[in-house]
Amino acid sequence: MDIRQFARGTVEWPRIERVVRTLADRYGREEVRVEFLEADNWLSTPCVVDEEWFVKIVSRQNALVHALLTTGRNVGAFSSGTEGFFDRFATPREMVEHEYEATRRMREIGVNAPRPIEAFEVNGLGVLVLEYLPAFRTFDDLADREVRARAPDLFEMLATMHAHGLAHGDLRAENILVCDGELYVIDATSVHEDRVDETTAYDLACALAVLEPRIGAREAVGAAAAVYDPETLLSARTFLDFVRLRPDHEFDSTQLRSEVEKAADLSGG
Repeated sequence: MDIRQFARGTVEWPRIERVVRTLADRYGREEVRVEFLEADNWLSTPCVVDEEWFVKIVSRQNALVHALLTTGRNVGAFSSGTEGFFDRFATPREMVEHEYEATRRMREIGVNAPRPIEAFEVNGLGVLVLEYLPAFRTFDDLADREVRARAPDLFEMLATMHAHGLAHGDLRAENILVCDGELYVIDATSVHEDRVDETTAYDLACALAVLEPRIGAREAVGAAAAVYDPETLLSARTFLDFVRLRPDHEFDSTQLRSEVEKAADLSGG
């Protein structure tokens, strides 16, 4: 068996049918049309319902994989010289309730995110319902020139989150969307709320890692430096090697570190 298939697991069809029936009942519809997405997602079974709702179905195996990933991330944080700051979830319901609440809070402070509708449990499965964004592109889908134009908006969005004590914790190109000309963010993970400095630095390091392969280290750091102070930029440098070890980030950490140090020196940091 493919290790990805094993890690993700498969939700039995009768349990999925029960979730679908529950959704139809909750929203007063005799039946609903469900389209399952072909996404390499280890943490849920994603689908679109009636082209109106984006639904994540989270199993116990998904929760277990999340716990294992969280342990690995905390070890990586420790290797960067700080205690781990990623939270884990005990149940599928906790996973969907966290994402619901994180999405609600981001929208509350003015950060674009899909409208959260509800989170609940069906037969041991966590179910998250969000509004469906039908015509979006991820950062991976954008041409380099558009990534360059959007870079300041990305750092402004992160700075808004950080100013309100929030953090994303899993910023990747596929978690940054463009819809109707606006940036959206999705899939925030759970981090310790009392570790604002570390989580801010980690988010910033992840954003630089997303941008460097597309627009180069100098422009990526320049966009960050227009929003963040030199001390925060330098703190992000601490996490670059940790982020580089993640399979979903490929970038030149040496160039980024050099540009961060230059920007801090020019700013008197």
